Amino acid sequence: ILEAASEFASYPGLQNDASAKEFLDRFPLHELFGVLQSKADVPGVEDTIVSCLDKIFRTKYGASLLPSYAPFIQAGLQANSQTVRCLACKAVSYLLDILQVIVIYPLLLGCLVDGDEKTSAASLEAIQSIAQSPEGINIIFPNIAAQSSSLGRIRILALVAKLFSLSTSMATAVYNSNLLNLFEIEIKNGHDVLTTLSALELLYELVESPHSSMFFLRTTLLQLLINMIRDSSVDSILRSRAALISGRVLSSVTAVVVAIDERLQKSDETESALEALGLIGATSQGATLLLKPVARHVVEAAFDHHSRGKQLAGLHALASICGADRPELDDAAEESLRRLIYTIAANTPKFKPSGLILSTLRQEPEIRLAGYRLVSVLAVRHWFLVEICSNQEIITIVTDETEKNGMDARHQCCVSISKALSSSNLLQDATFAGIAVKLQEAVRSGPYRAKDEAQPVVMTAERF
Repeated sequence: ILEAASEFASYPGLQNDASAKEFLDRFPLHELFGVLQSKADVPGVEDTIVSCLDKIFRTKYGASLLPSYAPFIQAGLQANSQTVRCLACKAVSYLLDILQVIVIYPLLLGCLVDGDEKTSAASLEAIQSIAQSPEGINIIFPNIAAQSSSLGRIRILALVAKLFSLSTSMATAVYNSNLLNLFEIEIKNGHDVLTTLSALELLYELVESPHSSMFFLRTTLLQLLINMIRDSSVDSILRSRAALISGRVLSSVTAVVVAIDERLQKSDETESALEALGLIGATSQGATLLLKPVARHVVEAAFDHHSRGKQLAGLHALASICGADRPELDDAAEESLRRLIYTIAANTPKFKPSGLILSTLRQEPEIRLAGYRLVSVLAVRHWFLVEICSNQEIITIVTDETEKNGMDARHQCCVSISKALSSSNLLQDATFAGIAVKLQEAVRSGPYRAKDEAQPVVMTAERF
């Protein structure tokens, strides 16, 4: 067996199906596995048999036999020998029976984390092969664990980076499984400079993916990198790598923003483009980036009465950029936002932001709801608060909404304006003080405008 296996393994290049079948007709797989399991004290036995089996499994014929030998693969993944474990990992790459993969996947993950360099690399390749099928995604992501040695954790991050780069759908699965958070945990750890640097190197590989920007800005990773760059106590090599990663991300994001901005010029694609900008603007970093050139198109769309779908998408995107789902912007971005809205208003017949808001709140219910969302988030800005409180008709609309579908949004709008007004110095003016009272009454009455508290009614029971 050893002589034949050595000859088969030493054949230059790949073997074909016919030669694999001919060899296995003489020496079936169970005999070859038996030699591996034996304790025969013959030099080179393990390396020879493993090399032979590797050549066999690379053929379609050899791979087709693997489902019948899953127990041997399972045993191989737990072997003490790294050479055998490496072979077992490679065998999983050719194993097409997904039910058997489910059983052995935790062992494969163990080889990734605890194996030597070759075994870990073979396991990584096998997991990538599994990931190519929809069923494979469901096997992989619930089972990735970060609790291991520092080397094991870095190998997990390497796996995440590899999977993320495979496709947009795989990147989505990685993001939805919260696996990008593993990078944040490892980088924050900071106890070992070399481990942190390794995590940053893998993050650098991850952001090379063409689809990385659409997910990266939804995490806090960019802010973490910025904090590292600013922190003089952080090792200089880590700060340098953080700066390179940030530059790559922002370069990629800028290209994405420019591409989306170009799509805004296509009348049949503006709504999806506006929605995409809203997603980017939902983060502080994304909003700051947008509030340079691109947000102008969002503001214009938000107050464009000629296209209902475009205006609706623009209002929601602008609300996201202004901070509907996150903390406030920095001072520079706030000033850009203020200047942008005033500039757009000045170029319309409405002249002022309050005029734009009033015309929006006079429209159909769905547009008005989006307008309420925008007003709710803009009300915390003093300049905007003055604008809307100086227009009595706006206050009348937000306190007297009668459409059932608009009640919750109207009430939230009243709450936001009332809070902002109460904490401002505008109440010294009698007019603004009167508006504050009206808003407080609207807030107290609740979303559905209850006039008084419900009182129990006592009635004499009717008797037959």
